[in-house]
Amino acid sequence: MPLRPILLLVALLALAAAGCGGGGDDRTSDSPGAATTAPKTALPRLGQRPATPGEIVVSGEASPATHGPYTFDGRYVVRFEQVAPEDPKLDFSSQTPFTAALTRQEGDQRGAIELFQAARPSGRRELAIRGRYFVDVSFGDYPYVVRFTPRDR
Repeated sequence: MPLRPILLLVALLALAAAGCGGGGDDRTSDSPGAATTAPKTALPRLGQRPATPGEIVVSGEASPATHGPYTFDGRYVVRFEQVAPEDPKLDFSSQTPFTAALTRQEGDQRGAIELFQAARPSGRRELAIRGRYFVDVSFGDYPYVVRFTPRDR
């Protein structure tokens, strides 16, 4: 693991141990309005706009992390973005690939739907998703956002 992500992780752990940072709001798409996970630090640009009804937006500071579960019903444009706060021009090509999937049960990768496995700052794909899933981010050394936007928007 490169030295910068390790230093960032150590700093984030120190802040967490000191009780710094805000709490998260992890509403599911079953509740009224949009689903979102609130950030503890500055978000990538993709996560700065509030979620609209039907959208699911999850964010985190590093991996591993599991969000949800969320209920999906339809076709979605799924995008991710990650940022390196200490190096805003980092292109991520030499970093650990950001890896995220949808899973039926927390921590269970059997039958997972791969969303992304990419060593780049952002990605986009479209897919049909129906059912209740967790968003599992298994690898990613930097703050990230994953946004699910219903296709009809």
